[in-house]
Amino acid sequence: MRYISTRGTAPVLDFRQVTLAGLASDGGLYLPETWPTFSPEQIAAMRGLSYVDTAVEVMAPFVEGTLGRDDLKALCEQAYGRFSHAAVTPLVQLDGQHWLLELFHGPTLAFKDVALQLLGLLFERFLSGSDKQVTVVGATSGDTGSAAIDALAGRAGVDVFMLHPKGRVSDVQRRQMTTVLAPNIHNIALEGASFDDCQALVKAMFNSPEFSGTFALSAVNSINWARLMAQIVYYFYAAVRLGAPERPVAFSVPTGNFGDVFAGYVAAKMGLPVAKLIVATNVNDILHRALSQGDYSQGSVVPTPSPSMDIQVSSNFERLLFDLGGRDGAALAAQMQGFEASKAMRLTNAQQSGAAGLLRSDRIDLDDMAMAMRWACEGAGQVIDPHTAIGLAAARRADLKDVPIVTLATAHPAKFDDAVERATGMRPALPARVGDLFDREERYASLPGTFAAVTAYIAERAVPSA
Repeated sequence: MRYISTRGTAPVLDFRQVTLAGLASDGGLYLPETWPTFSPEQIAAMRGLSYVDTAVEVMAPFVEGTLGRDDLKALCEQAYGRFSHAAVTPLVQLDGQHWLLELFHGPTLAFKDVALQLLGLLFERFLSGSDKQVTVVGATSGDTGSAAIDALAGRAGVDVFMLHPKGRVSDVQRRQMTTVLAPNIHNIALEGASFDDCQALVKAMFNSPEFSGTFALSAVNSINWARLMAQIVYYFYAAVRLGAPERPVAFSVPTGNFGDVFAGYVAAKMGLPVAKLIVATNVNDILHRALSQGDYSQGSVVPTPSPSMDIQVSSNFERLLFDLGGRDGAALAAQMQGFEASKAMRLTNAQQSGAAGLLRSDRIDLDDMAMAMRWACEGAGQVIDPHTAIGLAAARRADLKDVPIVTLATAHPAKFDDAVERATGMRPALPARVGDLFDREERYASLPGTFAAVTAYIAERAVPSA
């Protein structure tokens, strides 16, 4: 399997290279040169497989030439052996049509663990036996940071610098990052910044020849293809349990950066019968405006009780636009450069019409979010977090007859206990395995949100590449 950049001029890489690289050298994002596909018979054969065995079947084509099936299975067994539920990502039925896919049984209680536990092992595997030191720089709106830090803490050959917007993540999210005191972990709280500001700084570091030429930079954000690859698995795992391939299944995905939705899009390209992918946004609705009106224009970020979705620039949307636009790297590069300059662009007719077949979107405000949390609690006995509630609200508004709709439950409700209590009157408790979180020592740096300040901090602590 070979990987190409959405902007057309970066080198073609194999799976090992693309995992360690993260962002492409031309500023684009990597994705496979072609989509592997499964026949209905191959999908049907996934019924009854464990999560690990499903993961091996789904991911094997993407790692071909780099990892064998036995090696891939061993890595998956290690990654998912840390999850608290034997099914790894269990389905929970809410009513006759609606289901939750619980993605929060990993060590940091969020869906990011599904990919990052594996990514941490891949980094270790690909760096083993070399003297290469990788500098991981990442931006987080809460969950990516804690999941990446848990996965990479103490691993040889990797230093992690994680940026988060100060005061714009929940207390649980912050502490899950800042109480990990491993020497290779560095948390940076950016003052007066949004997640988009953090993400822009990360991209600027990759795109700076001086900085990226000094350090071997890599990424754990969903710009890293390996993360999206791991997320494709749970779409197959859930769908075959609800009747696929004979029966189509719809998914409602709470999203900010579009990575989880794009993983579902890839599953559909691989042959999974996805009836519809519902892109559920909060009031930071750039994706809803893009998909419903063709208007991809950046607004101001509004802080909400669903902070992981408080985003106005969705990195992974570039992958979708590339695939829908005929995979024309030069055209996509010009389109994205125009957006970066003006903070606005129109989707082409091909991009809009291509998205319309599979994707639909909805914008969920605070009242609808709270109503979904109450409905889940009172009607189905399920306490859900604000992000999941946005996905569920969009799912319940979707006019899809005779199709099971799976809402991705992206975080444990205890990560957002204040918001859950306001909506339901119930204050969810942290699971016992992280119950001492608020007794642990914190360590992080507060910095101005400037390129100079952040790169100077990293340069003092990171190991230059040879």
